[in-house]
Amino acid sequence: MPLSTKPKQEQDNFSITIAPLSIEDIYALADNPANGAVVVMSGTVRNQTDGKPVVSLEYQSYQPMAIKVFEQIATEIRIQWPEVNTVVIHHRVGRLKISEISVLVAIGCPHRSEAFEACRYAIDTLKHTAPIWKKEHWADGSSSWVSIGACEMENEK
Repeated sequence: MPLSTKPKQEQDNFSITIAPLSIEDIYALADNPANGAVVVMSGTVRNQTDGKPVVSLEYQSYQPMAIKVFEQIATEIRIQWPEVNTVVIHHRVGRLKISEISVLVAIGCPHRSEAFEACRYAIDTLKHTAPIWKKEHWADGSSSWVSIGACEMENEK
């Protein structure tokens, strides 16, 4: 079977949920006796964007397509880092307060270098390709919807 069509590994786990995300739960899902490293990336709601005070964020997603994107990210990770044992990607939707976790990515791998690289690839790719949008609610009462990928691109300028 060609690598590009390799099925999701049984231990991989992907979710879009309204429930709060738990670092401990994500770590447990990525843990494996063959791992020498588990790298977890936690995205949280910060209190400002470009100096403008933020009071909350609201996330929406087209869930069936987002899960397919997460699965494709895992496939691409295994092409670049074939030793990766586990890929876990969970994203929260709904209205989130400052400091709440919006996204968790965990990579389990025998070696830390590959685990860090694969984790960074997963979050960067997710932000640019997953059908997830956020609405920023600012302290002045205004708000606007933006693609999470567009936010990353704007911040890179």
